Amino acid sequence: MPHTPSSRVNLASVSIHQGDSQVPIALGPLDGRYRPAVAPLVDYLSEAALNRDRVHVEVEWLIHLTGKSVLPGTAPLTDVQEAALREIVSTFDGSAVSELGEIERVTVHDVKAVEYFIGSRLEGIGISRLKPLVHFGCTSEDINNLSYALGVKGAVENVWLPAAEALVNQVKAMAKESRAVPMLSRTHGQPATPTTLGKELAVVAHRLSRQLERVRRTEYLGKINGATGTFAAHVASVPGAEWQSIAREFVEGLGLTWNPLTTQIESHDWQAELYADVARFNRILHNFCTDVWSYISIGYFAQVPVAGATGSSTMPHKVNPIRFENAEANLEISCSLLDVLASTLVTSRWQRDLTDSSSQRNIGVAFGHSLLAISNVSKGLDRLDVAESVLAADLDTNWEVLGEAVQMVMRAEAIAGTPGMEDPYERLKDLTRGHRVDAARMREFVLELGLSAEAEERLLALTPATYTGIAEHLVDHLR
Repeated sequence: MPHTPSSRVNLASVSIHQGDSQVPIALGPLDGRYRPAVAPLVDYLSEAALNRDRVHVEVEWLIHLTGKSVLPGTAPLTDVQEAALREIVSTFDGSAVSELGEIERVTVHDVKAVEYFIGSRLEGIGISRLKPLVHFGCTSEDINNLSYALGVKGAVENVWLPAAEALVNQVKAMAKESRAVPMLSRTHGQPATPTTLGKELAVVAHRLSRQLERVRRTEYLGKINGATGTFAAHVASVPGAEWQSIAREFVEGLGLTWNPLTTQIESHDWQAELYADVARFNRILHNFCTDVWSYISIGYFAQVPVAGATGSSTMPHKVNPIRFENAEANLEISCSLLDVLASTLVTSRWQRDLTDSSSQRNIGVAFGHSLLAISNVSKGLDRLDVAESVLAADLDTNWEVLGEAVQMVMRAEAIAGTPGMEDPYERLKDLTRGHRVDAARMREFVLELGLSAEAEERLLALTPATYTGIAEHLVDHLR
């Protein structure tokens, strides 16, 4: 039986040195070993970032209501007062996070804690009488939906998209560099019509680019219309105000798209659309990882060893494609989370349930695993060299792939009236199917066909390495 220690240190209470501070041991890998790769997302999709965005929305709503003098007895704030309010957001730091946490322990409500947090600062700004205006007419979801939209928008536009675009540009550069490098294709895993390495990389870059364009066109929707989306409290308290116009101007002023028709929650359809697009990008990238892994395994790519790195604990010769394997796993995790988010967030019982609240707390995790994968793929590609001699040798041992070219030339010759061109497919099938054909046998076969002089000369000049059509020029479609 294995020995179990009778007593041991509880690691949940242990802090370790990280950067300039001591931090608790992380439960998950994104906040542990992979923290450096995903840290930029913390500023947008962490719990602290969500609270900062809540403060931002509440502050801007207060400024918006006073600036429009929506309520009788209010007037626009001074520039100094507005600046002081916005400073609550710009100076939001670790101590503010802790303070909010203390308030929430009493309120047991995260958005109410934000309201009290802001209210406690109004006296110092000289506007304590406006405390009732904080969170005016709002339900928690009015603040939350806008805060999540701002956080996701910031994360996508400032972190995820730049990383994804850089990776796609990296693949595009590789495609252009290797545009003329001939490569044997493998359809169904079997030797097939040759292509070029650059053209195959261009296919991937083109596919990924299309998904990024969809992500760039994302509409980030928001609403601020009360407990069931009817502006009931707003109209009851200030019946003469143009509440729809006020709400629309506010939401659009945050850089979001106004959603006029909602229940208590903004319906999250835009999130489902975005996550489906990101997941599709992930899946295309996953396909690329498995292909690159396979090309490495047959020697098309050579991996440049990292000085001091260990490929295997027992086999010192190995340089394992770990970057691509790591990316595969993280892309799968990211897609799983994005799929769950996309499918659950579009559903809410009647006018409101809280399933979306728990679900949305995992948005950062979903993007984190995708960002980590992108980082690993980029690093993996940086360590690859194209083994052109291996690609050339592979082509030279598969002359049978020219069977397609020969039979198509025979068909064209038959149409042109050259005699003896019957049954071209069947004749090439007898020659090539299940057989290895070398250069001498292929040329001998061509000479036996009775082709026109021009067609014969064209086929005799053809090799597997030159039978790539216009693959090299197709790379020009990349932008």
